[in-house]
Amino acid sequence: RFVYLPYLGLKRVLWALMLVMSVAIYGSHAPLLTLCKVDGKIPFSASSVVVLTELTKLVISFISLLIWDRRQLGVSLSWRHAAPFALSALLYAANNNLVVHMQLFMDPSTYQVLSNLKIGSTALLYSMFLHQRLSLHKWLALFLLTAAGASYTYGGLQDLQHSSSSSEMQLHVTLIGLLLISVYCLISGLSAVYTEVILKTQDLPLTLQNLFLYYFGVLLNLIVHLLSSNGAGFLDGFSFWVLVIVVSQALNGLIMSVVMKHSSNITRLFVISCSMLVNALLSILLFSLQLTQRLPWRWL
Repeated sequence: RFVYLPYLGLKRVLWALMLVMSVAIYGSHAPLLTLCKVDGKIPFSASSVVVLTELTKLVISFISLLIWDRRQLGVSLSWRHAAPFALSALLYAANNNLVVHMQLFMDPSTYQVLSNLKIGSTALLYSMFLHQRLSLHKWLALFLLTAAGASYTYGGLQDLQHSSSSSEMQLHVTLIGLLLISVYCLISGLSAVYTEVILKTQDLPLTLQNLFLYYFGVLLNLIVHLLSSNGAGFLDGFSFWVLVIVVSQALNGLIMSVVMKHSSNITRLFVISCSMLVNALLSILLFSLQLTQRLPWRWL
C-alpha cells in the first residue's frame, strides 16, 4: 500500500505534465507556422515537414520498443495487426498537410477557434462508432460550441485582399479557408475515433502499435511529397522555427497516442479546447493581434 500510493501520485503528475505539454503544443502550432512565413507565404514544402515529423515519431517509437518492449520483437505478428493503421496514417497525412495550407487563408487565432469545431465532429463520431451515449448537457455544450464557431465565422469572414493594411494582425478568414477547415474537422474526428478503436481493440503494446502507424505515416507522406514536389530541395525554406514545429508535433503525436490508448478522445478534446487560450496569448505577444470587443453578429 505504501509503495502503491506514491506510484499512483507519480502517475498522476506524469499525466498532468503530458496534458499541459500537449495544450502548449496545440496552442503554439499555428503561431509557429506564422513565424515561418516569408512575405505572407509558407516558404517550405508542407509534405516535407510532415515526412520529418512522422519519421521522428517512428524513430522514437522504435527506440521505445527496444527499451521497454524488446520481448515483442520475437513475437510472431500477422499483417492483420499492421494493416488497420494504414487508413489512420492516410487520414492523418491529409490533415497534417491541410493544417499548413490553411494558414494562408486565415490568421492563427481564427484557425484555432474554428478548428475547435472538430470537437463536435469527434464527439458525434465517438458516440456513433464507440456506442458511447452523450448526456443532454454534453449535446447542449456541443450545440453552443457549433453556434459560437458559426457566429464567429459570420463576423470575421472577409477576403484577405480587403483586409486592413495595418501592421497589426487582424482576425480574418476566407471562403477557401472555411472549406478547408470544414474538411479538416471532419477528417480529424474520423481519424481520432478510428485510431482509438484500433489502439484499444488490439492486444499489443503501444510502442509496437505506434511503430505500425508511423511506418505507414512515413511511407504515405513520402509518396505525397514525391508526387507534389516541384523540383525544390527537400529542406528548402527550412528555418529554426520549422525544426521546432517538427519536434513539437512529433512529441504531441506520441502524447496523443498515449491518451487514446489509456484514456479517450474526450480527454483529447479537452486539451484542444484549452489550447485556444495559449494560441490567443501567443498571437497577442508575437503578432500584436487585436481582439475586438464588437460582437460578431451584425444584427445586434
